[in-house]
Amino acid sequence: MQGSEAIKPENYEVKDGVTYFSVGEVLGLDKSGNAFELLCENAVVGLQFLTDKLFRVKLSRQAKAQMTFGPMIETHATVAKVDVLAEESAESYHFETAELVVEVQKQPYRLSVYDKQGTLISADTLRGMGWTDKNGTFCSKDAAGEDFYGFGEKTGDLNKKGSVQSMWNTDVYAPHNPEINELYESIPFFHAKKPDGTVYGFFLDNPGKTRFDLQAKDSFRLATETGDLDYYFFYGPTLKDLVAQYTYLTGRMPLPPKWALGYHQSRYSYETEGEVRELANNFRNMQIPCDVIYLDIHYMDEYRVFTWHPTRFPQPKHLLEDLRDDGFRVVPIVDPGVKKDPKYPIYQQGLAFDHFCKYIEGDLYIGKVWPGESALPDFTDGRTRQWWGEKHVGLVEAGIEGIWNDMNEPAIFNETKTMDVNVMHRNDGDPKTHGELHNLYGLYMSMATYEGMKEQMGGKRPFVLTRAGYAGIQKYAAVWTGDNRSFWEHLEMSLPMILNMGLSGIPFAGADVGGFAFDTNAELLTRWTQVGAFLPYFRNHSAIGFVRQEPWSFGEPYGRIIKRYIEMRYEFLPHLYTLFHEASTTGLPVVRPLVLEYPLDSNVRNLSDQFLFGSNILVAPILRPDQTMRAVYLPEGTWIDFHTGESHEGGRHVLAEAQLERMPLYVKAGTVYAGGNVIQHTGEKQEITYHLYKGNGSYVHYDDNGETFDYQQGQFNLLSISQRVDGEKLYIHWDLEHQGFESGASGQPIRMQVHFVEEPKRVEGDGVVSTYDRETRTLSLSVGRNVHDVVVEF
Repeated sequence: MQGSEAIKPENYEVKDGVTYFSVGEVLGLDKSGNAFELLCENAVVGLQFLTDKLFRVKLSRQAKAQMTFGPMIETHATVAKVDVLAEESAESYHFETAELVVEVQKQPYRLSVYDKQGTLISADTLRGMGWTDKNGTFCSKDAAGEDFYGFGEKTGDLNKKGSVQSMWNTDVYAPHNPEINELYESIPFFHAKKPDGTVYGFFLDNPGKTRFDLQAKDSFRLATETGDLDYYFFYGPTLKDLVAQYTYLTGRMPLPPKWALGYHQSRYSYETEGEVRELANNFRNMQIPCDVIYLDIHYMDEYRVFTWHPTRFPQPKHLLEDLRDDGFRVVPIVDPGVKKDPKYPIYQQGLAFDHFCKYIEGDLYIGKVWPGESALPDFTDGRTRQWWGEKHVGLVEAGIEGIWNDMNEPAIFNETKTMDVNVMHRNDGDPKTHGELHNLYGLYMSMATYEGMKEQMGGKRPFVLTRAGYAGIQKYAAVWTGDNRSFWEHLEMSLPMILNMGLSGIPFAGADVGGFAFDTNAELLTRWTQVGAFLPYFRNHSAIGFVRQEPWSFGEPYGRIIKRYIEMRYEFLPHLYTLFHEASTTGLPVVRPLVLEYPLDSNVRNLSDQFLFGSNILVAPILRPDQTMRAVYLPEGTWIDFHTGESHEGGRHVLAEAQLERMPLYVKAGTVYAGGNVIQHTGEKQEITYHLYKGNGSYVHYDDNGETFDYQQGQFNLLSISQRVDGEKLYIHWDLEHQGFESGASGQPIRMQVHFVEEPKRVEGDGVVSTYDRETRTLSLSVGRNVHDVVVEF
C-alpha cells in the first residue's frame, strides 16, 4: 500500500505540457548471479553485468524487471560469468568488476560509472531515468565535450554531436539529405568519445521507435516510444575496443563467399533473358571484371515472389547455368509482400498455415506493394521464418546463391510508408504490436533468408543483401544505403554513412555506385566507381526511366578509367578478403574513419571525405565535379603516394593531384598487403604478390576456398610477413602460421615487391631471385618456400 509520499513533487516535473516521472528513491536490492534488481519507489531497475566492461540497465514499471534478451544478443554474452563485488552504504550501492565501478545513488536513483582509477566515465543527469505521461521512457546522461559516432545508416556528418537521431526503419525514395533522419536501417548503438580519447558506448535495445537527443552541450538523452528502456553500457577505453565489445554482444559477420566481394552490376530492371545475356557478353568481350548480375522485380510473374516470368525468363535454370559457366552469379530480388491471389501457392500456404500478419481480432493485414494488395509474413515467428527460408529451394535448385531482400522495412504504399502499428506479431509466444517490433522486421526476414539458403546450399556460403535491418543484421546480410540519387552530394554523403555503419558493427556495406535515381553523368560515374572500388560492397545500380550507367555507357575516356578501377578492385581482392576475415573475427570494419586509428588527432574528429582501407591505405576520393586537385590530411607517420611514390611526413595536409584518371591514394611506410593479378571473376585462379612499402611493419594474409564453411573447421591459411629497417638494410621475414587449405601455391615461390626504393646494393637469401625496375623503382623478389628470411641492403 502506498501513501501520499508516492506523489511527492520531486518525483515528477511538468515541462512543455509533458509530465516527467522519475524512478524515485532506491528502497532495496535483490541479487541473482550477475544480475541485480534495484527496487525503487516507482519502478524496478535491473542491473546485469555481462563482462568486466559491459553491463545492462533495464527500467521496468512491472513488479520485476524481466531480463530476457532480444533476438540479436549472442548466447555466449548471456551466460558469461563475471565477478562482481556488491556493497551497500547509507547513500549508495557500489558494484565493482575488474575494470569498472558502478555507483548507484539511493536518494534519488542516479547511476555513475568510474574506471578503477576513480575517473568518472559517465553519470546520470539530475533528471536521471524515468518516463513521461506520453508512455515514453528516457534516460539522461551528463556529457561535456564528447563526440558521437555510430548510429548505423544516417545522413549528415560523421560526428553526430549536436544532432537528434531517430530510429524507425523507413522507405525513403526521396529525398535523402541530412534533414531525413529515418532511413532503412536502425542501429541504436553509438560511441561517445571524450576529449582525452576515453570512449564509452550505449546500445538501446528497443525495436520500436527510439530517439537520441545529442543537442545539449552538457548532456544527452535516450528515449523510447514503446516498451521498456533497456540499454547496454560499454567501456572502451578505445573506439576499437567498443566495436569489438558491441559485436561480441550482437554477433560478427560470417565470411561471405569470395565472389560477393567482386564487382556487381544491377539495374531496375534487366527485364529479359536476352538483355541479361547481352550484358554478360559485354563484360566478357570488353574484359571488364564482374562477378554478379542482379535481377530486379521484372524477372517475376506479376511480381509474385518465388516465381519467374514465363516469357521474359522462360528457362531460368538454363540461363543461370550458362552464366555460371562464364563466371557470373545471379542475385534476384525477393520482397516480403505476397500477392493476394487465391490461385497463388505461396498465398495459399501462408493462409493455410497462419504465416501472415494479422490484427488482434484475427483479420488479415493487407497492404499495397509491387504486386498490388499483398499479405506480409510474420517473420517474428520462428515457424514462419523456417517456412519462408524453405521457399527459396526452387531458386537454389535453379542455381541461385544470393538473394536481395528489399522493401523489408516493411515498405507499404500508404501515407505512413509501412504496416499499421496496431498489427499484432506472434513474436515466438510473446505477442506484441508492430509499433513495438517494427525495426526487427528486416532483420528477421534476412535471418530467414540466410538460414534457409544455408540449409539448402550443401555447405556453400549464401550471400544476402538487405535494405532494412536492426542491430545484429551483420550476422545475416550485407547492407546498402538504399535509393540514393545521382548527385555529387549523395556521393559525398555516402561516405560517413558507410563509415558509421562500420563503427556500428556492419562491415559489409556500400552505396549504389553512380546513384540509383536521376540521370548520372560520365564524370560522376567515373569518380563514384573509383571510390566504390575500395568500399566493402561494390555495386553499380540505376533506376528505371533514367540513363544507363554500365561501365561502358559514356564511351571514352570514361569507360577506360572505370574499367581500370574495377580491375584495381580485383588487384586488391586478396587484401580485401583478409580485411573481411579480420572483420569476421574482431568486428573491426573493413573501411575506417581516421578517428578509429588516430583517436587523439584533433584533425580527424569529423573527417569523412577520406578514409582508411584497412589500417594503412588512405583513400581520398574526388567528390566534386571538375576537381583535379584536393587537400588530403595525412596523420602521423610517413605516407607514400600510391601513384608517384612521393613520400610525405604526416601530421599535415598535402595538395594531391587528381586528374580524372587518378584518385589520390597513400600507403603508410611499413605497410605490407597481399595483392593479385587482374582476373575477370573470382572463379579464376589469382596469383598472389605481397607488396611492401619500406619501413617497420607486419601483415598476416588470410585465405581459404572462398566458397564453403570449411574454414570454420580450420581449413584456411595464414601467412605472415614482417619487415624491419635497420640502417641501410631491410630485413624481411615470412612464416606460414597456419596451413589447413590447399591453395595450389604449395611449392611455388613467394612473390614480393618492394615499392619506390632505390636500387639495392645486394640481396641476401638462399636461392632468392631479385630484379629491379628503375622506371618504377620496384624491387621484385621470388623467395623459395624453404627460405624465410631476406636481407636487402641499399
